[in-house]
Amino acid sequence: MRMRRIIIIGIVAMLALVIAACGATNENNDNNELNGANGSNDTNVNEQNTNNNNQSDDAETITVNHQLGETDVKKNPETVVVFDFGVLDSVDELGIEVAGVAKTSLPAYLSKFEDDAYVNIGSLKEPDFETIYSLKPDLILISGRQSDAYDELSDIAPTVFLGVDTERYMDSFKENMTTLGEIFGKEEEVAAELSEIEAMAAEINEKAVDSGKEALIILANDGNISAYGLNSRFGIIHDVFGFEAVDEGIEVSTHGNSVSFEYVKEQDPDILFVIDRGAAIQDGEASAKQLIENELTENTKAYQNDGIVYLDPEYWYLSGGGLVSVKAMVNEVSAIFEQ
Repeated sequence: MRMRRIIIIGIVAMLALVIAACGATNENNDNNELNGANGSNDTNVNEQNTNNNNQSDDAETITVNHQLGETDVKKNPETVVVFDFGVLDSVDELGIEVAGVAKTSLPAYLSKFEDDAYVNIGSLKEPDFETIYSLKPDLILISGRQSDAYDELSDIAPTVFLGVDTERYMDSFKENMTTLGEIFGKEEEVAAELSEIEAMAAEINEKAVDSGKEALIILANDGNISAYGLNSRFGIIHDVFGFEAVDEGIEVSTHGNSVSFEYVKEQDPDILFVIDRGAAIQDGEASAKQLIENELTENTKAYQNDGIVYLDPEYWYLSGGGLVSVKAMVNEVSAIFEQ
């Protein structure tokens, strides 16, 4: 009897061991399956991260040297905001999409950008930093009016200064456009546009030099006038187009040299180029003609020989330095020789 009892106890113990072993095996199998699933997810995540890293590495980056510094820019950036109107007309001409523009004082020839499809990023001198940040731009393009905000804009995204250096207008303009071509893969298109503009400018230069005519450039602003000369904001007329300056002593200044109409009469230019600032910033309402054509200027060769030329202030004052605006400026001055 006792022996039988011992045998039964032994059998029970062996069964318990078998059951425990099976449970451990099943638990290990379950754990292995779970770990296998997790291991597979980890591998997918790693592969995805690797792919993302590879994509990031594959995005070519170029270093742009500009007046305000050195900026690393990814080629073909997707989200671009533009302040300078000359740069804006250039990217538009090249078929490049932009996300945001400065809509204050937007020239009529760029009116398409008034559409709500384009975000308003502030005025030319007062960027809306919060709105720009919300766009998460890949590139910000600026010029002189935004130069004071360069550091703050650079904290948001790569920022490139593409303002024209008036002391070397055409070289600076070509460098800026070439930079745009390199960033957006539009090198051939830019080269073709620049070649056309250079040829047109060379033709004007030849005609202007042959004419021997002396010119004076003035900006009309709220009843006052300022003169601009060589290497100035509007000095392309002398430096590139070849018109001799009636006064070579005009100091280079952003706002020009304040002068009187007695000065204009004394200088007696053959051609008087006029940029009407009021027309540029007051919804295109011309205001200079009545101011300029007075008893004093009536005694100048420019007045008497129909040589007072009112330049389009949208191209000359608001934009300039763009593929569209510079070509328009060339055409406008070229028209003098077609009269």
